[in-house]
Amino acid sequence: MDMIILGLDPGLGTMGYGVVEKDGNGNCTAVDYGVVKTPAGENLAVRLCILEDGVNKIFDRFRPDEAAMEELFFSKNITTGIAVAQARGVMLLTCNKRCGRIFEYTPNQIKQALTGYGAADKGQMQRVVASHLRLPGIPRPDDAADALAVALCHAFTSRFSALFGIR
Repeated sequence: MDMIILGLDPGLGTMGYGVVEKDGNGNCTAVDYGVVKTPAGENLAVRLCILEDGVNKIFDRFRPDEAAMEELFFSKNITTGIAVAQARGVMLLTCNKRCGRIFEYTPNQIKQALTGYGAADKGQMQRVVASHLRLPGIPRPDDAADALAVALCHAFTSRFSALFGIR
Protein backbone atom coordinates (compact mmCIF):
# COMPACT_ATOMS: atom_id res chain seq x y z
CA MET A 1 0.00 0.00 0.00
CA ASP A 2 1.35 3.42 -0.92
CA MET A 3 1.98 6.01 1.76
CA ILE A 4 2.51 9.76 1.44
CA ILE A 5 5.04 11.10 3.96
CA LEU A 6 5.60 14.76 4.75
CA GLY A 7 9.07 15.63 6.02
CA LEU A 8 9.59 18.97 7.72
CA ASP A 9 12.76 20.87 8.54
CA PRO A 10 11.78 23.39 11.24
CA GLY A 11 12.72 27.03 10.95
CA LEU A 12 11.16 30.41 11.64
CA GLY A 13 12.58 32.24 8.64
CA THR A 14 12.59 29.22 6.34
CA MET A 15 10.73 25.97 6.88
CA GLY A 16 11.72 23.17 4.53
CA TYR A 17 9.23 20.56 3.38
CA GLY A 18 9.53 17.39 1.38
CA VAL A 19 6.71 15.11 0.27
CA VAL A 20 7.67 11.53 -0.53
CA GLU A 21 5.58 8.62 -1.75
CA LYS A 22 6.58 5.17 -0.50
CA ASP A 23 5.18 2.28 -2.52
CA GLY A 24 4.35 -1.22 -1.31
CA ASN A 25 7.87 -2.41 -2.16
CA GLY A 26 9.50 0.32 -0.06
CA ASN A 27 10.60 2.41 -3.04
CA CYS A 28 10.40 6.17 -2.52
CA THR A 29 9.66 8.93 -5.00
CA ALA A 30 9.82 12.68 -4.45
CA VAL A 31 6.37 14.17 -4.97
CA ASP A 32 7.28 17.77 -4.14
CA TYR A 33 9.68 19.80 -2.04
CA GLY A 34 10.38 23.41 -1.25
CA VAL A 35 10.26 25.99 1.49
CA VAL A 36 7.86 28.29 3.28
CA LYS A 37 9.51 31.63 4.03
CA THR A 38 8.48 34.28 6.53
CA PRO A 39 9.56 37.94 6.36
CA ALA A 40 12.30 38.77 8.87
CA GLY A 41 10.83 42.20 9.65
CA GLU A 42 7.40 40.84 10.56
CA ASN A 43 6.33 40.20 14.16
CA LEU A 44 6.55 36.69 15.58
CA ALA A 45 2.81 35.99 15.69
CA VAL A 46 2.39 36.80 12.01
CA ARG A 47 5.40 34.68 11.06
CA LEU A 48 3.99 31.72 13.00
CA CYS A 49 0.63 32.16 11.24
CA ILE A 50 2.43 32.10 7.88
CA LEU A 51 4.06 28.79 8.83
CA GLU A 52 0.73 27.34 9.97
CA ASP A 53 -0.87 28.40 6.68
CA GLY A 54 2.04 26.87 4.75
CA VAL A 55 1.72 23.50 6.51
CA ASN A 56 -2.05 23.52 5.98
CA LYS A 57 -1.60 24.21 2.25
CA ILE A 58 0.81 21.26 1.98
CA PHE A 59 -1.74 19.02 3.70
CA ASP A 60 -4.53 20.31 1.46
CA ARG A 61 -2.51 19.63 -1.68
CA PHE A 62 -0.86 16.27 -0.89
CA ARG A 63 -2.92 14.71 1.93
CA PRO A 64 0.06 13.05 3.67
CA ASP A 65 -0.65 9.96 5.75
CA GLU A 66 2.18 10.68 8.18
CA ALA A 67 4.50 13.54 9.03
CA ALA A 68 8.10 13.42 10.24
CA MET A 69 10.12 16.24 11.71
CA GLU A 70 13.67 16.81 12.80
CA GLU A 71 14.03 17.17 16.56
CA LEU A 72 15.28 20.52 17.73
CA PHE A 73 19.03 20.81 18.04
CA PHE A 74 20.31 23.73 20.09
CA SER A 75 23.58 25.20 18.96
CA LYS A 76 25.32 28.15 20.56
CA ASN A 77 22.68 30.78 19.73
CA ILE A 78 19.89 30.23 22.26
CA THR A 79 17.81 33.12 20.86
CA THR A 80 17.65 31.45 17.45
CA GLY A 81 16.87 28.13 19.16
CA ILE A 82 13.88 29.62 20.96
CA ALA A 83 12.47 31.08 17.74
CA VAL A 84 12.89 27.73 15.96
CA ALA A 85 11.25 25.98 18.92
CA GLN A 86 8.23 28.26 18.60
CA ALA A 87 8.02 27.58 14.87
CA ARG A 88 8.39 23.87 15.51
CA GLY A 89 5.54 24.01 18.03
CA VAL A 90 3.22 25.49 15.41
CA MET A 91 4.31 22.82 12.93
CA LEU A 92 3.69 20.02 15.46
CA LEU A 93 0.27 21.39 16.37
CA THR A 94 -0.79 21.78 12.75
CA CYS A 95 0.42 18.30 11.77
CA ASN A 96 -1.31 16.76 14.76
CA LYS A 97 -4.59 18.45 13.86
CA ARG A 98 -4.29 17.38 10.22
CA CYS A 99 -3.16 13.75 10.45
CA GLY A 100 -2.28 12.82 14.03
CA ARG A 101 0.64 10.64 12.93
CA ILE A 102 3.81 12.61 13.68
CA PHE A 103 7.28 11.22 14.19
CA GLU A 104 10.50 12.86 15.34
CA TYR A 105 14.09 12.00 14.52
CA THR A 106 17.36 13.42 15.77
CA PRO A 107 19.88 14.68 13.21
CA ASN A 108 22.09 11.66 13.95
CA GLN A 109 19.19 9.22 13.45
CA ILE A 110 18.45 10.79 10.07
CA LYS A 111 22.08 10.59 9.00
CA GLN A 112 22.36 6.99 10.22
CA ALA A 113 19.18 5.92 8.39
CA LEU A 114 20.27 7.45 5.08
CA THR A 115 24.03 6.94 5.02
CA GLY A 116 24.73 4.35 7.69
CA TYR A 117 26.96 6.95 9.35
CA GLY A 118 25.65 9.24 12.11
CA ALA A 119 28.25 11.94 11.46
CA ALA A 120 27.71 12.35 7.71
CA ASP A 121 28.24 15.89 6.46
CA LYS A 122 25.66 18.03 4.66
CA GLY A 123 27.09 17.30 1.22
CA GLN A 124 26.98 13.55 1.78
CA MET A 125 23.40 13.79 2.96
CA GLN A 126 22.31 15.84 -0.02
CA ARG A 127 23.91 13.43 -2.48
CA VAL A 128 22.28 10.44 -0.78
CA VAL A 129 18.87 12.13 -0.84
CA ALA A 130 19.23 12.85 -4.56
CA SER A 131 20.38 9.29 -5.21
CA HIS A 132 17.61 7.57 -3.21
CA LEU A 133 14.95 9.69 -4.90
CA ARG A 134 16.59 9.43 -8.35
CA LEU A 135 16.63 13.22 -8.71
CA PRO A 136 18.70 14.84 -11.48
CA GLY A 137 20.57 16.98 -8.94
CA ILE A 138 20.79 17.95 -5.31
CA PRO A 139 17.47 19.41 -4.11
CA ARG A 140 17.60 23.13 -3.40
CA PRO A 141 17.41 25.02 -1.15
CA ASP A 142 19.19 23.14 1.65
CA ASP A 143 16.09 23.30 3.88
CA ALA A 144 14.09 21.36 1.28
CA ALA A 145 16.87 18.75 0.96
CA ASP A 146 16.89 18.41 4.75
CA ALA A 147 13.11 17.93 4.79
CA LEU A 148 13.36 15.22 2.11
CA ALA A 149 16.01 13.52 4.27
CA VAL A 150 13.58 13.50 7.22
CA ALA A 151 10.83 12.01 5.04
CA LEU A 152 13.20 9.33 3.74
CA CYS A 153 14.39 8.54 7.25
CA HIS A 154 10.79 7.93 8.25
CA ALA A 155 10.13 5.86 5.13
CA PHE A 156 13.14 3.65 5.91
CA THR A 157 12.39 3.26 9.63
CA SER A 158 8.57 3.44 9.74
CA ARG A 159 8.28 -0.21 10.69
CA PHE A 160 9.70 0.96 14.04
CA SER A 161 7.29 3.92 14.20
CA ALA A 162 6.14 3.18 17.75
CA LEU A 163 9.62 4.17 18.94
CA PHE A 164 9.55 7.60 17.28
CA GLY A 165 5.90 8.66 17.43
CA ILE A 166 4.77 11.52 19.59
CA ARG A 167 2.49 10.37 22.35
